[in-house]
Amino acid sequence: MVDSVSSGANVLDKISDSRTRLADSTETFLSLLTTQLKNQDPLSPMDSSQFTQQIVQMTGVEQQLLTNDLLAALVGMSDGGLAGSVNLIGKTVTATTGAATLQDGKATWSYNLPRGASNVQLDVIDAKGNVVASKVLTATEAGNKTFEWDGKNNLGTQLADGDYGLRITPTDMSGTKFSAIQTLTGVATAVQSIDGTNIVTIGKTRVPISAVTAVANTI
Repeated sequence: MVDSVSSGANVLDKISDSRTRLADSTETFLSLLTTQLKNQDPLSPMDSSQFTQQIVQMTGVEQQLLTNDLLAALVGMSDGGLAGSVNLIGKTVTATTGAATLQDGKATWSYNLPRGASNVQLDVIDAKGNVVASKVLTATEAGNKTFEWDGKNNLGTQLADGDYGLRITPTDMSGTKFSAIQTLTGVATAVQSIDGTNIVTIGKTRVPISAVTAVANTI
């Protein structure tokens, strides 16, 4: 991916260099043409069709370079901004998501409760949407929280490593359910486009780049 970005930059550099050389050549040509017209023999004037043809040729080259510029711009837009997201790699990224990856029998989720809850229902969901593990927390204060899962289902069976989600259902003191804000923080290891959606891999978990809320240099 980095190679393709570098290649695109090289193409744009070549177009820019060509445009600069063309501008210099056009200026020189017009200067020489003006001098020739001023000093031509009135009894044997220059053939206007010749220098008209030269002007047309130079204009054609300029139009071709303009076309190249437009094509390069379209190529840049076609990746949906993916090339510009390469600089996320190696940075500490925070994204709003309920996804996490179970690895070596451990998965961790971070979330925030905007207000205190009488109980918080935590449901771990597998890739098929099935609830595989549940836990209920009581009398939980507002603020940032973490939930660590050991990878075991409700029957105590160790599940395979992979991608899982966490559904959080808090209920306040009056019995009203409300939403928690779920986030994932880690080092971005890759960016890619999957089915038209730009994805960043945080640790081992893939999330849409549009879900990223913060980026910081990794210490």
